[in-house]
Amino acid sequence: MFVTKQIESEHKDLIHDVSFDFYGKRMASCSSDQSVKVWDLGEDGEWKCTATWKTHSGSVFRVTWAHPEFGQVLATCSFDRQAAVWEESFGDVGREGVKSNWIKKSILVDSRTAVTDVKFAPKHLGLQLAICCSDGMVRIYECPDVMNISQWSLQHDIQTKFKCSCLSWNSSRMHPPMIAVGSDDNNPSGGGKCQVFEYNDSTRKWTKVETIVAVTDPVHDVAFAPNLGRSYHLLAIASKELKIISLTPLGRDSVIGNQSVVSRFEMKQVASFADHESPVWRVSWNVTGTVLSSSGDDGCVRLWKGNGVLVVIQMTKYICTIGSNVKTPGLTFSFIGCIMYTAGL
Repeated sequence: MFVTKQIESEHKDLIHDVSFDFYGKRMASCSSDQSVKVWDLGEDGEWKCTATWKTHSGSVFRVTWAHPEFGQVLATCSFDRQAAVWEESFGDVGREGVKSNWIKKSILVDSRTAVTDVKFAPKHLGLQLAICCSDGMVRIYECPDVMNISQWSLQHDIQTKFKCSCLSWNSSRMHPPMIAVGSDDNNPSGGGKCQVFEYNDSTRKWTKVETIVAVTDPVHDVAFAPNLGRSYHLLAIASKELKIISLTPLGRDSVIGNQSVVSRFEMKQVASFADHESPVWRVSWNVTGTVLSSSGDDGCVRLWKGNGVLVVIQMTKYICTIGSNVKTPGLTFSFIGCIMYTAGL
């Protein structure tokens, strides 16, 4: 059973992204009004805004939580060409309980263009942060001392040679670190709009191992499924249609001189759905990688589950009653001034 609620966010402009923490008890939203809001789920099942603050001097495109092992830490990215890391601190006890403040611990300013996505690495890789930019660069930062998240060092620069719009880490512990990067470039002759990069321990470099040529339309979001015992990887791609690609490792090439040793994959399109009948903007897997959610311009959030073939197990149609619906939804379907929240019971 699924329950849908509308949350009055009081954002003054378009909501670009909504992100839940590891436990699903906290939520962060970001907007073109340059602010981020943090929400806590109360015992009564209602979401309460516990913090709101201006984060950037431009539209905030993405917000993401670090694993709770590293504390209450957020990262944001913006049109102002910066990414920022925030840590929660607690102030005095007031009438409404302990007030929390979010302190800017670090600002990453290497990009010369808009930073379009930011994601923390899986916790087994340590406290690492990947950002992608509209100039085609992916940068990976590392915090060597998790007790001092003010210090971040740039570890890797990856040139994708296309305009980047989104990225996703592969959370598998059994395989080398892997990142998928999508592009929202409208040029139809630009080739595949999704690339997969893998880290090589021998060369200590990230290498492009695959280009998903089947995806030629602008990509708005990508998401690796959690890998629980599968011998292959699943990658969901939000584009003109919803696509799911499987990548099966074929082993490693032999070492020839000083050349890189890279993994190769057998790629297969597991599914392609046009049910939204419009661009798909966000995709997200559940913790076991068995249920996929997607949202699109049609104002619907669909949940997909595989049973031999993927089928829709739930569809929710959102109708905006405050403001007007917009064409760039967040993690679910976001409106100016309100967030739609779906919970499974």
